[in-house]
Amino acid sequence: MQEPDNSPALHSDRRNNRRQLATLTTSKSISNLALRWVTAFLPTLERAFSTTTGTLTSILGLAELGGLSTTLVGRTLDRGRHRLIFVTSLLLVTASSVIALGGSIATFGIAMVLLLVGVSNLTVAGIAYIGERVSYSSRGRAIGTFETSWALSLLLGAPLLAFLIDRYGWRAAYIALALLNGLAAIAIFRSMPAPQAAGAATKTSLFGGLPRSAWPPLIASAAVAGAGMSIFVVMGAWLSDDYGLSVAGLGAIATGIGAAELASSSAVAVVADRIGIRRSVGIGGLLLGLGLVIIAISNYSVIIALIGLIVLVIGFEYGFVSSLSLMSEAAPQARGTAIAVGNAIATITRASLIVISGQCYERFGILGSATVSAAALCAAAAALISDRRRPVGQ
Repeated sequence: MQEPDNSPALHSDRRNNRRQLATLTTSKSISNLALRWVTAFLPTLERAFSTTTGTLTSILGLAELGGLSTTLVGRTLDRGRHRLIFVTSLLLVTASSVIALGGSIATFGIAMVLLLVGVSNLTVAGIAYIGERVSYSSRGRAIGTFETSWALSLLLGAPLLAFLIDRYGWRAAYIALALLNGLAAIAIFRSMPAPQAAGAATKTSLFGGLPRSAWPPLIASAAVAGAGMSIFVVMGAWLSDDYGLSVAGLGAIATGIGAAELASSSAVAVVADRIGIRRSVGIGGLLLGLGLVIIAISNYSVIIALIGLIVLVIGFEYGFVSSLSLMSEAAPQARGTAIAVGNAIATITRASLIVISGQCYERFGILGSATVSAAALCAAAAALISDRRRPVGQ
């Protein structure tokens, strides 16, 4: 990781910085897998808990509110205590996998809340950590690398979990996730630097202390996230209901989606800094919208449906990962707080749209969920347009 001259350095050795980024990315991949497999294998969990898509998506939507906990850690991050948040978050993800083994809707709900609290805070801490150590001109590369964790979790983890579920049942997936996240917590504790003495963080109110110019990039990022999740939350159910795909088939498609996401987030790392972060967010949004159109006209053709899904995934990943760099510079003087607030906005957006999308899917099929996604995408476009004159990276 490249360190700007005007930011504090925990390590001057670039090799150590690269190692820290690699450790963060690996740990984030493992925690993401604990979240992502749920929607990819939703039909499996429907059978395990003897429930419906609407019930599970409602639980997922309510559990998303656990992401509001990030508003409590913003000032902790501004004081440089990133390692504390990293380790605590991974331990929460570990605990969630253990609790889910209880096998009831109640234990699943509790597990999902803990999982979302852990994953959300790990994400916020990681982006804040990178934002304080990498100049804006190079931040797309660093955050793009960090966010390959989203793709890697599905690309590498989905086949493993599909094998475990097929061979040993759904509980085997949770046991594996508990072990992996526990090991990740140990690795982070051993490899990341302890907090150093830092100046007092600027004392501001949670929301009122952010400048007005900070809000459009935060809203744009949240809306892009909501647009993607509106489809992802019903993806497994849609492919199973309309095309009769089995667990193995869903695992194969999840792996393909992971490959598309990896290519997309890697593209952010390679080109976003050169063509501009805002432009990258816009390009991602256009591709996401194109994917929605293809899905809407698929008419029960599995080939067209999968093409639309892949285009949507590529657009979402490229646009959303780019938006994180934009969000990290929304309020440089209170970066941890701004990112935490941005995540809270995204949490409310995702939670609302997950529930709405799930209910619309049960009533109208994939067209209902696609309509919800399109509305969120329009909101993202409006926020991005209003942010076009804000100077960044100065």
